[in-house]
Amino acid sequence: MRKLLNQELERKSIDEFKQSSKTPIIIVLDNVRSLNNVGSVFRTADAFLVEAVYLCGITGCPPNTEIRKTALGATESVTWKYFKTTMEAITELKNNNYLVYSIEQAEDAIMLNEFVPDQKSGTYGTAIVFGNEVKGVEQEVVNASTGVIEIPQLGTKHSLNISVSVGIVVWDLMNKILNSKF
Repeated sequence: MRKLLNQELERKSIDEFKQSSKTPIIIVLDNVRSLNNVGSVFRTADAFLVEAVYLCGITGCPPNTEIRKTALGATESVTWKYFKTTMEAITELKNNNYLVYSIEQAEDAIMLNEFVPDQKSGTYGTAIVFGNEVKGVEQEVVNASTGVIEIPQLGTKHSLNISVSVGIVVWDLMNKILNSKF
């Protein structure tokens, strides 16, 4: 077995990426402090052809050297938009028929492994909200969400790094959306 060279990977150009059909997922960052986490989210969004990243509140925006370090150019390919508050983003998403799910530990949360994206209801897509590294998703945002999805965890810690959480959830949802029989 031989590792593939970069030129053998047949990656899309930025123009090809922008013209490609996207996975109907929008990632919403609710007051994420770490610019490295923001960059990692962009990189994950690029890897899975996510429709857009919404940056809210204190979340840093491109262009930014710290974001660029971990994004590795993904801020050039992935569509993004800034909102002064996360609630403004939620309102826009709902007005555009998105189902909005907070990724959080909450009463009546649906475990990620049991969650099935609703692709038949006439909605355009799914928005997933990830919260601040310390405080999580704001309660007001949780209240406004269609539902809450929780990543099952079995160890002694009660949280994952936000960039890890984004990778897990987006990969899972992408597989479920692409493999659904609707």
